[in-house]
Amino acid sequence: MAGEGPRTAAAVVIGDEILSGKVAEANLGPLIAVLREEGVRLQRVAIIPDEVDAIAAEVAHCAARHDAVITSGGIGPTHDDLTVPGVARAFAVEVVRDERLESLIRTWWQDRLTDAALRLADVPAGSRLLAADDALLPLVAMRNVYLMPGVPHLFRRKLETLRRELGGGRPPAVQTMTIAAEETAIAAVLSAVAAAFPQVKIGSYPRKRCRVWVTVEGTDAGAVAEASEELARQLGGRVTTA
Repeated sequence: MAGEGPRTAAAVVIGDEILSGKVAEANLGPLIAVLREEGVRLQRVAIIPDEVDAIAAEVAHCAARHDAVITSGGIGPTHDDLTVPGVARAFAVEVVRDERLESLIRTWWQDRLTDAALRLADVPAGSRLLAADDALLPLVAMRNVYLMPGVPHLFRRKLETLRRELGGGRPPAVQTMTIAAEETAIAAVLSAVAAAFPQVKIGSYPRKRCRVWVTVEGTDAGAVAEASEELARQLGGRVTTA
């Protein structure tokens, strides 16, 4: 899919441990960076429990509205790893054992093989296997849904596989400036320029007293430059590098 990759994405983080605070979520940051670099706009993030119905409902919702859905977590060998049956239910297909995955698992585990290890070969029927160079199992993709591991170091190792699948786009053009003013004092100008340049997005982020960091972002570099110039013109001497 490289070169013609999806333009929008949703991320679904699956795990009771995240919702309960037992484990801090660590995968969204690296994922967002890769998607942004490849010109894929992340439009939705959901954190949901280890429940088949919840997974199925969220994945079905996201898959119908976004070009790509990336799940994180719930694909291990234990009883609470329910992403595979959840994704299967989202697409109304069965869970099947993939022969290629089973062969890899039997080869790698050898005399340590258990029934639990073989659960890693279960996938939604109709899934694709995306080979990687990370010496791990292939990444499972079911239509436009990519089943990523939840363990952070494993998740990061799969990001290059995901990049090859989804990449090929251009990151958005961005210009930034710091304004020496309170946010309330520049709100009207920001609103006026945003209305005049609907093809760009203007963000306003207070940094400290009387300092606001403003970003101008969009896929059209020319429009971003024009909007930035208009902001600078209207804000005059309040634009600073500090």
